[in-house]
Amino acid sequence: MADGIEIGAAGGILTIRFARPQKRNAITGAMHEAASAALTAGEENADVAAHLFLGSDGVFTAGNDLADFRAAACGDRAAMAGVLAFLDILPKVQKPMIAAVDGIASGIGTTLLFHCDLVYASPEARFSTPFLDLGLVPENASSLLAPLIMGHQRAFELLVLGETFTAERAVAAGFVNRLVAADELEATARAAAARLAAKPPEALGLSRRLVRTSPEAIAARSRQEAEIFGQRLQSREAREAITAFLEKRTPDFGRPKL
Repeated sequence: MADGIEIGAAGGILTIRFARPQKRNAITGAMHEAASAALTAGEENADVAAHLFLGSDGVFTAGNDLADFRAAACGDRAAMAGVLAFLDILPKVQKPMIAAVDGIASGIGTTLLFHCDLVYASPEARFSTPFLDLGLVPENASSLLAPLIMGHQRAFELLVLGETFTAERAVAAGFVNRLVAADELEATARAAAARLAAKPPEALGLSRRLVRTSPEAIAARSRQEAEIFGQRLQSREAREAITAFLEKRTPDFGRPKL
């Protein structure tokens, strides 16, 4: 098991918990690989009916560890292998996915939710996708799924303008089901997962497939985004933006000073 992630299965529920509090649960390549392997195993395990994503210590996840992005920007092709495996598996998942979000959900911490079937959040949850500010583009098929769920304008506001959505706005936008007090959040999500686990499994799988957007379309958009994302990581804009963020300074994109 990779450091920073806890995985377990009980009562028909596979639980994936981001647990790297010293880095606000930022997800490393090894954590992505562990999550991908867990989802694959859960899909193959007849005793698992649903997958549950959790954070820890008042944070869902700050998104991908930017150290991996910087390594990829410097030419390390292997640095993105873990996240690419995770992006590849999500459209293939056939069993329901549920998330309980408390605190920060940034980057893939937000785009993951568009793949989930039920999302519960605490009033303290905050959702953001700072890809453009890093010289990058949306990922995880979010450029397809977010407009379908939220409409073009709100999706553009989140994915391109980079606006942070409060928990209340996330409910209004449609990608969070309802708000739950932080101390009741995990129990509420587990209760929903348990209700799903008690349903007839074949009917559950068929119903989810009918309700979901075509997995082939989701996978195709995710691959398209990943290709552009990889190209952008090699751009001067992305290298400067990521380095500036890690060095806690304002990036210099070479624009003339007004």
